[in-house]
Amino acid sequence: MLLVIDVGNTQTVVGLYDSGDRSHQLLDHWRVATVAERTSDELALLLRQLLETRGLELRGDIRGVAVSSGVPSVTFELRRMCERYLEIDPVVLGAGVRTGMSVLYDNPREVGADRIANAVGAYDLFGGPTIVVDFGTATTFDVISADGEYLGGAIVPGIEISMDALFGRAAALRRVELVEPRSVIGKTTVESIQSGAVYGYSSLVDGMCDRIEEVIGDSTVVATGGLAGLIAPITASIEHEEPWLTLHGLRLIWEKNQGDRP
Repeated sequence: MLLVIDVGNTQTVVGLYDSGDRSHQLLDHWRVATVAERTSDELALLLRQLLETRGLELRGDIRGVAVSSGVPSVTFELRRMCERYLEIDPVVLGAGVRTGMSVLYDNPREVGADRIANAVGAYDLFGGPTIVVDFGTATTFDVISADGEYLGGAIVPGIEISMDALFGRAAALRRVELVEPRSVIGKTTVESIQSGAVYGYSSLVDGMCDRIEEVIGDSTVVATGGLAGLIAPITASIEHEEPWLTLHGLRLIWEKNQGDRP
């Protein structure tokens, strides 16, 4: 079995694949809070508990691990966990890891690992040109050319970050549930906040995609990330929703890096 682990600033997503199955079917997935202080022993315990829900053992059944991470302390502890509990060398997306995709950033090392995994997964599923919109802690736009090159993208504060800033700075406003309101014209303060968050972000996405397509031409637009299910159906530009796109890309990258491994 193969574990793919995408460590974000807020949440960590873990996926389980059959490493010998070329159909790329995701067998199971889990979403847990990212805790930067977790040790390698705690990570092993957490993964062991998740795998037990499938009747699997961490040491006996896991043959490979692929990681994308934006939290260096967690990356370090995951490496230690793999060394101690699995006795394997994980594929940690970064410098020196084969992805099969040219990165045309001025400094390719600056591109987040999850963004590269998204791009690899999206090009495999949809070809190019493609725009990936990832609704995570930040909302990112990643652009892939028709030839499968990573061209770059854009980063804006995520919906939840923006909401936190609003409530933190405006004493008279209280936190609300992030759901689609009855109308774009809010009749209460709660609905007005919901309208601004939901419809405002959908308009942001549509506007950014329009501007990107002015540069690269008509593109396939794919959404992923924790809040994609809320925003994607409201937009005019997003055509596909792939909640596990990062995991799919990680699996593909893991496969590309098996040639030199025992």
